[in-house]
Formats: sequence, C-alpha cells, structure tokens
Amino acid sequence: MSWPDLEISLSGLELATPLIAASGVWPLSPGLWPRESLAGLGAVCSKGLTLKPRPGNPGIRLWETPSGLLNSIGLQNPGLEVFLDQDLPQMAAAGRPIIVNLAPESQEEIGRMLVLLAGRADQIGAVELNLSCPNVSRGGMAWGISPQGVARATGLARAAWPGRLWVKLTPQAPDLGEAARAAEESGADVVVAANTWLGLAMDLERTRPVFDRVTAGLSGPAIFPLSLRLVWEAAGEVTIPVVASGGVSSWEDAAAMILAGAAAVEVGTGLLSDLSLPEKICQGLDRYLKKLNYDSISELKGKGRI
Repeated sequence: MSWPDLEISLSGLELATPLIAASGVWPLSPGLWPRESLAGLGAVCSKGLTLKPRPGNPGIRLWETPSGLLNSIGLQNPGLEVFLDQDLPQMAAAGRPIIVNLAPESQEEIGRMLVLLAGRADQIGAVELNLSCPNVSRGGMAWGISPQGVARATGLARAAWPGRLWVKLTPQAPDLGEAARAAEESGADVVVAANTWLGLAMDLERTRPVFDRVTAGLSGPAIFPLSLRLVWEAAGEVTIPVVASGGVSSWEDAAAMILAGAAAVEVGTGLLSDLSLPEKICQGLDRYLKKLNYDSISELKGKGRI
C-alpha cells in the first residue's frame, strides 16, 4: 500500500514515507526480517558498523524495564568490509533507501571507513555518523558530548564523504541544540535526535549491576517525552532537517515529533514487539492528515511551533 500524502524529500533523498527503521533493529541476516515487515518504512538504517569486527559486550545484553528496554549490545558486527560484501547488497534488494550507520572508534578511522563506502555509494542513501552510542569505550558518545567533538568528527566525515551525511547526536549532550548547530556548521545534511539514554539496572539475585559495563542504553516508550524535547530543541537551532529518534511506538508519537519540527521519524524498540508498527503508524498519520484537511505530511512539520 502507498500513501502519497506521506512522501517526503530528506535533503534530496526521496522517501515513500517519513518512517525509518532505526539502527540496531534490522538483523544482518536477511532471513530474519520478513519482507512483509517492510510495509510503511521509507528507509532502513543498518546496524552500527565499525571498521574491524566487534564481538560486542560480554554478559547480559538486554534487560526489560517498565515501558522500556536497556541494552548493552556493544556494537556487535562483522566489520565494514564484510557488511559491504555480504549484507549491503541484500539490504538494497529490499527496495528501500539504505542508511549506513557508522561507528568509528578513532578520528583516523572516520576517513578510512568512508573511503571504503565510496565504492558502494550508488547503493547508499546516506551515511549516519554515530556520535551517540553509550555502550562502547571509544568514539560514539565520547565525541557527541561536546559541540567541539561533534564539529571535529562531522568535519572529518564531510571531508571524506561527498554523499548525504547524517549525524546522530547523543541525549547525554548538555546542550543538544548547540551540538546540532555544531553538526550543521561542520557540514551535516541532517541531524538525528537522538539515541538511547544512559540507565542502570540492579540484579537483586546477584546483588550487583545487571550489565558488566554497569550502565546501558534505555530505549522504548519511557523515553518518548524526553526525546520529543530534544527534537524540539534541535529543530529550533538548525535549518537542516531533523530526524526524530527515541521512544516512538504509535502514530500519535510520530505526529508529535513532526509537529515539534522533525522531518522524519526513526522507529526502533517498537519494532521488536510489532513488525507491523510502521504500517500502523502510516495508516494513523494518513487518517490524521485527512482529518486536518492537509494534502501532505510536510504541512504538519513544525506546526506545533507556530
């Protein structure tokens, strides 16, 4: 099914809907993702990718909380070269633009990874530079905490990558609006606000923290009001598009993000319990636009700020 009123252009990337599968939920094995679950998705983000293979974090990795999920996956992935050779072609065959989420562990790796990507640029809708992962010791959130770190990493990526560049920010930044401005001024085409929030769980049986790294990333409906505030702050500070990410689990959530200024919405944890969620969100947004007598989802963008 198609929804012409939901079509958007995101810095020149044409999407059939404003819904994007967030990084971390699309399995690298294509057989684990039924084709019918693509309904409603305008694009798909890859798993967070590092230059070299990563085994991920030891110990417990997932822990459910009321209305949320704590994860400490640790960017487990086969490495960028394996992804490009084996996984990207299969993802591209799904017929949706592919957003490649990159999680370099050093400044030097940013350029090296993007040089590798350049050879497959025709299969890549955009690169999403991950400056927000809380579950690794190097890169990720360490860069995203300060505007200076965001500017440095974004500038290096911009110099090495001629295609569309998204920058995924961390909610742990003291001033997300300032971080978003730093990304825009350093060459980002889109900012993503944001990622998981740092949380902690205690194992009462073992009388110790659940996760070996102690803290982990909290996602799911519990963080939605916090994510909505971050989208509001980012959209108020930049002229480039903002993609909302964090806690969206209904069409009402997606509509709220767009009203706050988001151009598109990433869906993550909600997909783990309902693969038909994107289609349901599109159906709800379509009905909402008709109720408001709007012809396009673009008319809704930022309406809540007026």
